[in-house]
Amino acid sequence: MPTDCISFRDTNYFSSFICDYLDENPDLKPLYHRFPKLENFKQQIEEKTSFVRPESRTVLVDVLKKQYQNTDASELTLQNIESLQSENSFTVTTGHQLNLFTGPLYFLHKIISTINLTKQLKETYPDFDFVPIYWMASEDHDFDEINYFNFRGKKIQWNRADGGAVGRFNTRGLDDVLDIISAEFGPGKHADTLKMWFKEAYINHDNLSDATRYLANALFTEYGLVVLDADDKELKKLFIPQMKKELLEQTAFSAVSETNKKIKELEFNIQVNPREINLFYLDKNLRERIVFEDDVFKVNNTDISWSKNELLKHLDEVPECFSPNVIMRPLYQEVILPNLCYIGGGGEMAYWFQLKSNFEVQNITFPILLLRNSVLIKTVKQAGKQKSLDITDTDLFLKRNSFINKRVRKISNINIDFSEQIKHLEHQFQGLHQLANETDKSFLGAVEAQEKKQFKGLKHLEKRLLKAQKKKLADQIARATELQEQLFPNNSLQERNTNFSELYLEFGEALIPELLKSLEPLKGDFTILTI
Repeated sequence: MPTDCISFRDTNYFSSFICDYLDENPDLKPLYHRFPKLENFKQQIEEKTSFVRPESRTVLVDVLKKQYQNTDASELTLQNIESLQSENSFTVTTGHQLNLFTGPLYFLHKIISTINLTKQLKETYPDFDFVPIYWMASEDHDFDEINYFNFRGKKIQWNRADGGAVGRFNTRGLDDVLDIISAEFGPGKHADTLKMWFKEAYINHDNLSDATRYLANALFTEYGLVVLDADDKELKKLFIPQMKKELLEQTAFSAVSETNKKIKELEFNIQVNPREINLFYLDKNLRERIVFEDDVFKVNNTDISWSKNELLKHLDEVPECFSPNVIMRPLYQEVILPNLCYIGGGGEMAYWFQLKSNFEVQNITFPILLLRNSVLIKTVKQAGKQKSLDITDTDLFLKRNSFINKRVRKISNINIDFSEQIKHLEHQFQGLHQLANETDKSFLGAVEAQEKKQFKGLKHLEKRLLKAQKKKLADQIARATELQEQLFPNNSLQERNTNFSELYLEFGEALIPELLKSLEPLKGDFTILTI
């Protein structure tokens, strides 16, 4: 099981914002609390200890026990849930949408990063317990983002009416998808396991939250993973003070807007923009923004409205009808969990950097932010082909056109690099420039025009030669690009496109243990793994 790595910056698939964070660029320091180093967790534990109330832990444990009533969880997962009652127990959290059959492969990478970090923390701080949490994004409402997964170049999609929080969606109609994937997965032991998981998750559970909990539990319960659905009345009761402050003072809008100005000054992109009120209203088939217009609170695109007092009374009575948006969800997470660290992808990290000021206004501890492990997984056969073709790992990460051009130059028996000729031409024109300056300066324009023409002609010849060699070496180039396409489908990172089922068919039950052995969450590099 050879393991290699490449820096995130050298992959050219990650933003300069994220790469600067990993390099601890001091310009970004005001945007986060503590950098993800093992020694920094000591202070994070101390700070979080003073914040978490015992009654909040009791509510959290009771809710989790209720949610796990019909789940065949491992003893370790059940112990982890029970341990959250203790003031010495803390969580490490990752979140993910309820994508059909887990969606992209990085679902696994997120959770494995989380599990491995809890193990590392336990080794370093043995007096404390650390629980890996998968926060289901059950209150999301963008169904088009989650209703499919990719399998060997095909889009396996669930079609149904949209509306409301996705976690509450009934799973009717997914038996048709089971028929499709059964044909796609084909026969065999590993295929049978995948079909069984899909059937148990989506046919034998009534809603998408329960289905996703079953699947995540099936994959990771032996490692103690705890799956949380925060779309719960008792948990939202804990968040009422922060929701009231948001409704009455519009705290997130002013705080995050100021941070966004600073991020723009650093010439980085803004991921999310705050609303005046960053809460939704939830009802059956409904998740719409709450707005304040004409001295009245309203639910956008509906006839629902309240006065200030009516709204606050309604919030106290039915907090489950109020749902945080992308700006407020992280705050909700940190209010209800004894959490130390959030693990997410590059896009998630970028919007978390916008939120620290709102945490400060709400007097909530900001978590350590850790970029999840990213992995390129190769089979032994693919690794062998790569070696025989003499392709480096760095070359694999090149965009397709650059990959092909570099490949042609490498395998061609003709030197396609005209840099020596260009240097020679530059030297010649230096002499002509000097001659023009010493004789007639009006001659300088003619020299410059000829210089431009000659350089353009030489570069054109180089392109023509490269094109001719591409044609001549087409078979060899095709073998190389076929390998790159297998590992970078649709010119994208494998983990952002491929579903875990493709790799499970290849590696079976060895897949997750191999990833657990290989991924080091605090290492800060992109992992290249051969299984």
